[in-house]
Formats: sequence, structure tokens, C-alpha cells
Amino acid sequence: MDDSETLDHPLRVLIADHRTERHDQVARAVADLGHEVVDRRTDLEDVAAATAAERPDLAVVIVEESSERALALIGRIVREATSPVIAILDVEDRTFIEEAAKRGIFAYIAGRTDPDELQSSIDVALRRFAEYHSLEGAFWRRAVTERAKGVLMERHSIDEQEAFNLLREHARRTNRKIVDVAEAVTATHRLLPARERPSPPSSEYP
Repeated sequence: MDDSETLDHPLRVLIADHRTERHDQVARAVADLGHEVVDRRTDLEDVAAATAAERPDLAVVIVEESSERALALIGRIVREATSPVIAILDVEDRTFIEEAAKRGIFAYIAGRTDPDELQSSIDVALRRFAEYHSLEGAFWRRAVTERAKGVLMERHSIDEQEAFNLLREHARRTNRKIVDVAEAVTATHRLLPARERPSPPSSEYP
């Protein structure tokens, strides 16, 4: 994702924490940037339900006295959403930032919520989120292809290169991507009849 993709349309933003005054400040900064606050939640279960229902483009977690609670909010949002999370802290706290990064934040702001700084953090979070999913997708495609090659090697008694060639040739013939062919192979191989194996030699004398 490039910068233009982050600015061409308003984002749908979910804000999570408990103190109304801070909520209002962040919500105003989001609105000043032309984005929409789609929901504000405080309870963990409410956050999970709202995140799943609203599918926001971005989630903001405001961190105040209860950092453990904020970490729980971040973890719940990350599990429920396909969007990046930004943490907003009153003061910079390296320990919290490290723990929040483990749970899935992509950017943070420490101190006053300036709209320009908020937009910069949004851009960074969206870019890192896109890069993460691109990398995650590459690993998934490789894993699916490797599994499909294994199926073909076992089914046809061929080596790895021959199995890959089968995938590639079928993809060309059907005008499909190799990963799509590989996914079809891994999805259906359990339904195929088992490859016949040679019978063991008889131990009886003629």
C-alpha cells in the first residue's frame, strides 16, 4: 500500500478505552482528518463484538492508567479484526510498547494527540499492515504449494521437480495461478482413491 491509498478515502475508525475526555479528544482529531469514528467501546466483550460487526479500517486504543487492560483490548481487537491497531499513550513507555507490539500494534503516539502526527501514524500503520499481510500471504502460498507437491509426489511416485512441473503445466493449461491449482490439490486429495501399493512378497514356498 502506498501513501495515496491511505489518503484517497476516509477511514472507518474504532476507538477503545474508558475515559470520555480522552476519547473525545481523539475522536475530534480523527474527524479533523476527515475520517469517521464508527464506534467507541470500553468493555472487552463489547470491543470484540463491535470489532467483528463494524470491521473498521483502523482501531485506536487509548492507554492510560491500566496498561494491562489496554494490552487486553489490543489483543482482543487484533484477534477479531483485519485492521491495524494504533496505541495512544500519555507518556512513552518502552515496556508497554514492546508488549503491545507482541500483541499486534503497528504504530503508537506518545503525548498530545496532534492531528498531523495521528495521520502520520495512520499512514505508517496501514503501510506496515499491508506489508505484513503481503509477507503472510507469501508464506501461505509457499506452504500450500509445498503440500500439493508432497501429495503429487506420493500419488505419482515422482520427485519434487516433476511434481512442481505438473502444477505449473496444469496452471498454464487452465489459465490459473499455481497456488490456486495447489490449493485444489490439497483440498481434494483426501477424496481420491489411495494409490495402489505393490503386494508384499509371499513368505510361502511354492
